[in-house]
Amino acid sequence: MYKVSQLLQFSFHSSVAIKKRSKVPGVMITQFVKEIPAGKSHPDFSRKPIALTIQEGKLAVFKAIITGSPTPTVTWARNNGDVSDPERYVVSYDPVLGEHQLQMPNVGVDQADTYKCYANNEYGRAIVTVTLNVIEVGFKKSKAMQEARLGLFAFKAEQKEKRKDGEVDEKFWELLLSADKKDYERICAEYGVTDFRWMLKKLNEKKREIEEQQSQYIEHLSNLRHIEIKMPGCAEFEFEMDLKDPNAKIFLLKDGVMVPFTTDSDEKHSLRQVGRKFIFSVHGLNAEDAGLYQVDIEGVNVFSTDFKIPAVDFLVKIQEVKAVEREDAAFECVLSAPLPKISWLGKNVALEQGEKYDISVSEDMLIHRLVVKDCMQVDKGIYAAVAGMKSCNAWLIVEADPDPNQRGKKGAQKFSLNLAPSKPCNFDSAPIFTVPLKTHTTPEKYECYMSCAVRSNPIPHVTWYRNNVSLNTDTNYYITNTCGVCSMLILRVSAKDNGEYKVVAENSLGRAECSAQLTILGMLSEYV
Repeated sequence: MYKVSQLLQFSFHSSVAIKKRSKVPGVMITQFVKEIPAGKSHPDFSRKPIALTIQEGKLAVFKAIITGSPTPTVTWARNNGDVSDPERYVVSYDPVLGEHQLQMPNVGVDQADTYKCYANNEYGRAIVTVTLNVIEVGFKKSKAMQEARLGLFAFKAEQKEKRKDGEVDEKFWELLLSADKKDYERICAEYGVTDFRWMLKKLNEKKREIEEQQSQYIEHLSNLRHIEIKMPGCAEFEFEMDLKDPNAKIFLLKDGVMVPFTTDSDEKHSLRQVGRKFIFSVHGLNAEDAGLYQVDIEGVNVFSTDFKIPAVDFLVKIQEVKAVEREDAAFECVLSAPLPKISWLGKNVALEQGEKYDISVSEDMLIHRLVVKDCMQVDKGIYAAVAGMKSCNAWLIVEADPDPNQRGKKGAQKFSLNLAPSKPCNFDSAPIFTVPLKTHTTPEKYECYMSCAVRSNPIPHVTWYRNNVSLNTDTNYYITNTCGVCSMLILRVSAKDNGEYKVVAENSLGRAECSAQLTILGMLSEYV
């Protein structure tokens, strides 16, 4: 809502309205006069507020840094309501950081909305629009929350209409600006962008803009490595950079909120610098650490990386391996859900593909394998596999070659199979699910993985059902069965995928089944 003074000011200057372009994407500037006197300037944002997704009951804060001479008047507003309640909205200014803030203590679901920040002086106006999404806690069904939920779906539908001209979520561009080209297709699929020619053209424009801003502070930027879990409880991302001013301020943000960091690796967020390499670490990982991490230099974005913590566990953990000197040793594990890459550690040091180590994954991304090549005594020790928040470890024992003439020489690869003495035992068994299906809740247009584990002998025939209709021949579902791990992938869920999923395993000795519900978020929007 405009204040009266804003309306009067707009009326006074309405005879001149020159649209100006800000260096910060998403800022709308209107200049009120044809020429601005020397030393004066219209308002602009050097740091704009960033969209927030936050759990209800927590503190939500929009932050902005604004320039202009004379000093602009800053006000806040929201689309569906007002911000006049001092108990729910606190407007403040931090003179040390130069930040204008809109704080919402104990944020509620009904505060999810589109917010605007206005900066006005006698020479012009700058406006930024930002969204607040609030995650509901529990299963309360009050009328106010139902209305808030409906309002949020309506808002998303409205945003979708507004973006018909090609505008997409700003987070999409922030990710693309730091992404490898091989990841463009995946990011476009996540955000529903199908016009690749338009995307590449727009991306090149944004790259020129950001490179122009970065050139003020940065001499060199390269080798961007995105965030991943390097060891149990710790995730890292890194890049190489030369600063024009070694004293330039470096900021770390998570989901648009500035987070403190130190050079002490015992703290939650830390930075260590080795030459021109900057390595940011997040320690003591938990589910709340997932989100968009950004590094800014004096308010200019340098790097953005999206941290997702996969919900995955080890169905088969790595086991102790013994190898004779100069032989290869292999560790292998099986995951409960597909994952393209996991982290491997040798004596607490991250291992990479190369001459010494061969790291591979099966086609269905469930079986991961590490081969330590040409083992020597120095290679013995504890090795670990890290997948999401889970990890497992095992020893590599390297034994001296019993043939003294072969010690220190690389021999032909030896393979041996030790069979236990045969016993008159019957290992046949009916199917039994050792890991059942789990209930899933997935937003529309996102991927969904479902998996379970079954054990039996002979190997069972496995059939997937949705609402009692077989899916085994449906090409919309990618179904695999590897080493007893039964998995199904839906690349892009929609309303039709909602329902009960069941897995039936049968062999000559019996039959077993397990089931779980898949709920698709966003279905309510179809009826709003």
